[in-house]
Amino acid sequence: MTAAKTAQEQDLTGRVALVTGASRGIGKAIATELLARGARVTITARKPEPLAEAARQLGEATGNGTDRVLAIAGNAGDADSRRDSVDKTIEVFGSLDILINNTGINPVYGSLMDADLDGVKKTFDTNVVATLGYIQEAYRAWMGAHGGAVVNVASVAGLRSTGVIAAYGASKAALIRLTEELAWQLGPSIRVNAVAPGVVKTKFAEALVAGGEEQAAAAYPMKRLGSPEDVASLVGFLVSDASSWITGETVRVDGGLLATGGL
Repeated sequence: MTAAKTAQEQDLTGRVALVTGASRGIGKAIATELLARGARVTITARKPEPLAEAARQLGEATGNGTDRVLAIAGNAGDADSRRDSVDKTIEVFGSLDILINNTGINPVYGSLMDADLDGVKKTFDTNVVATLGYIQEAYRAWMGAHGGAVVNVASVAGLRSTGVIAAYGASKAALIRLTEELAWQLGPSIRVNAVAPGVVKTKFAEALVAGGEEQAAAAYPMKRLGSPEDVASLVGFLVSDASSWITGETVRVDGGLLATGGL
């Protein structure tokens, strides 16, 4: 394979992506990666002000203002918000070829025997049910007739028990199974994959590194925590033609953590 062909396969020019939970952290890094590969990108998040600022920064980074970036505020857990973001993306950009389900919450810590069940329900509703809802909307509005690529952002906590973020891990395990099921049901025109990050340096993960970054990183063979860009580059590959025979996979991006047998 020539370098030119490899570059062409990873180019996303002409494609349209929707990234949820994209006002900061991993979601924003994924939007940046997809824009760098030539896509037009809709970003969503619950809070309008941070989302608008993220869109401004992404527009500046592309050098095209906001011509290739659309910001739509909304709650991923709300069916009307999901439908609105999908419909507006297609209305403005003309298609919806890539869907990145990045929105996730973790309000429940500690033993499941002490867990607030309303918090557990909210975790599953946001991390699993809303993801399926977004995929349904994308399928009905565009991908069912035209195909596309979906990536769900899971977690290594969905692959191995933690004891600390058990409800979150269980929801991500469900998301991994959902990814496999949908890959089977939606192929061959729609590919569905997931990524499973370890601890990534984001605001979302601050509680997991309360003892200090150096201490947390010591458990990783790579001796550092992940960056949002580590995850974003993998997602960019998975939605490109370079991964055209990959579907139903959950790819770890964890600095080798699970290879140690621990978590």
